[in-house]
This record gives sequence, structure tokens and C-alpha cells, in this order.
Amino acid sequence: MNSSSLDYGQAVAAVQIDNDRVRVTEWRFPPGTQTGWHRHELDYVVVPTAAGHMSYETADGGQATLDLVVGESYAREAGSEHNVVNKTDTEFAFVEIELKTTQNS
Repeated sequence: MNSSSLDYGQAVAAVQIDNDRVRVTEWRFPPGTQTGWHRHELDYVVVPTAAGHMSYETADGGQATLDLVVGESYAREAGSEHNVVNKTDTEFAFVEIELKTTQNS
């Protein structure tokens, strides 16, 4: 895990819904903030609500960036482990929807 992540503040998470089917969390990333290292135990969908340039660090030491575009959602499967960081001077935000159940469960 990248030691540079210690230089960042905490992103702001607000859980909006948490029931037996989904957890919906709004994430806001003022400049210089991060989620902290975490592993997604559930499949999830991300819906950007404020555009920005998102950086993330992966457990294997990799680093990548993603341009968030308002309304352009993406989905990931459970198991993703990373730290999302805002290294820019502009806030970005998204809503994360974690899927607790599937159609076959």
C-alpha cells in the first residue's frame, strides 16, 4: 500500500439508504482527500454527480486515474481493493450503490 496516502484527509461519506437489498452512499472528495484503503465485499455501481479526475491506488501497488463524467455510471464486481484519492484542486463526487442481493439469491 502506498505510503503517500498518509498525506491526504478523509473523503466525506454519507449513507443515504442501507437496507437488506442495497447500501447507497454519497461520496464527496474535496481536494486532497481519500477514501482510505478498503475492499468491496459487494458488487457495486458508481454514479458520478460532480465531474472530476479521480486517482486510485490498487493493492498490488498500481496507480491509475479515471475521468468522472456526470451521469456516466460504471459497475464493478466484489473483491476490488483500492484507495480513491483526489489529487486535484477541484472537488468531485459520486453515489455508490452496493448490491446486497442478486436476482438469484
